[in-house]
Amino acid sequence: MSNARRRSLKLSTLALSTMLLFSPLSANAALTIYNGQHKTATLALIDAFTEHTHIKVETRQGSSNELAHQIVEEGKRSPADIIYTEESTPLIMLANQGLLATLDDQALNNIPAEYRDQKGQWVGLLARSRVIAYNKDRTATDKLPTSVYDLTDAKWKDQFAFVKTSGAFQKQLSAMIKLDGREQAKAWLEGLQKNGKEYRNNKAALDAVERGDIPFALINNYYWDSMAREQGADKLKSGLYFMGTHDLGDLITVSGAAILKSSNNLDEAQQFMAFATSEAGQQILTDKSAQYPLNSKVDTHGLKPFSELTPPNDTLDLGEYSDGKAAIELLQEVGLL
Repeated sequence: MSNARRRSLKLSTLALSTMLLFSPLSANAALTIYNGQHKTATLALIDAFTEHTHIKVETRQGSSNELAHQIVEEGKRSPADIIYTEESTPLIMLANQGLLATLDDQALNNIPAEYRDQKGQWVGLLARSRVIAYNKDRTATDKLPTSVYDLTDAKWKDQFAFVKTSGAFQKQLSAMIKLDGREQAKAWLEGLQKNGKEYRNNKAALDAVERGDIPFALINNYYWDSMAREQGADKLKSGLYFMGTHDLGDLITVSGAAILKSSNNLDEAQQFMAFATSEAGQQILTDKSAQYPLNSKVDTHGLKPFSELTPPNDTLDLGEYSDGKAAIELLQEVGLL
């Protein structure tokens, strides 16, 4: 039996067992999800949820920060029941403003405590690691930096790409400010300005590496892992490099979801969150996105094992990462935004 067939059978079994946990409340019920995550994986999750529960789901797509600020402006009138964001920062901001409901234990207990809000107001669904994608013909792993701070050295001028608008990049900057102070973070940004090349998004940066336009790029793992799944890792001209030094270059960031306190469909929303964190829901998300599921019972299918990742030793309370304001202000101060 092929691996693909085996995964399909396992997912079908998980879906059947999960379906028994959820009973449709109303055939006419409809949820609205503000979705800042990648659309393909989210829609696959929604389709499976609707099939199991007969609860209809509508989505509004946008950037995570824009959707979160839209919810703030809408207040109690917001049509959103759930917000699903690419990074946890917008969720922290909404929680701090008292706009989120407390999740049921069924969803919270599916995810380790370090990847969910201490007060139970949001939960992580997927994780990804910051990595370096490098062109095998233009450089080798023993020639790559062992710390993101190395990139301020003039030896790296015009050798790497970065994406200043990436949520994960900004999260990386937030962590840098928290761990090492604002001045060091500012010096790092100024070094990137001087030495690096800006790209509009992570895919564009990875494509440039794959073509050999630039030796390496700072991206999230799933862009390369998705390409490897589609084309075959052995056919790619690029590879993934993990610094392996508990450096901020290997930072793990989390995407998450929450229910709005103002939702008129709280029961249905709780069902969705329970499904999204279940084995069946998590398997769909990782299969469609090449990101790491946060339910530890779920297979990752070819990704570097989550247990082997080496993020910074300092374990930051997710709730203390801040709402990202300091990172945005620093990017603006140095002229990157």
